[in-house]
Amino acid sequence: MSPVFSASAEIDDGHLHVLITGEVDMATADTMFQAVLREPAERVTLDLRAVTFFDSAAIHAVVRLAQQFPGALTVLPSRQVHRVLDISGLGDQAWLRPA
Repeated sequence: MSPVFSASAEIDDGHLHVLITGEVDMATADTMFQAVLREPAERVTLDLRAVTFFDSAAIHAVVRLAQQFPGALTVLPSRQVHRVLDISGLGDQAWLRPA
């Protein structure tokens, strides 16, 4: 059985924390993207530590978020997510924290 995707968000003093779990793929990447944009925020932490699958649609969504929040996005990757971003040439981005 594949892990179920979920997205939850909470905002604290202009800092939005978005927790994503499960698989982020073509079917769920836009939901992840919209979860971040739902609340106006000065800073965003995208917690992907519980993500088990991450495809090109997910990569595209994260890159769009980095463009939307220049210098204000932090991505906390799972080992799987970090590996996919490394392979795609994004492993050294300032917004990406070590896995």
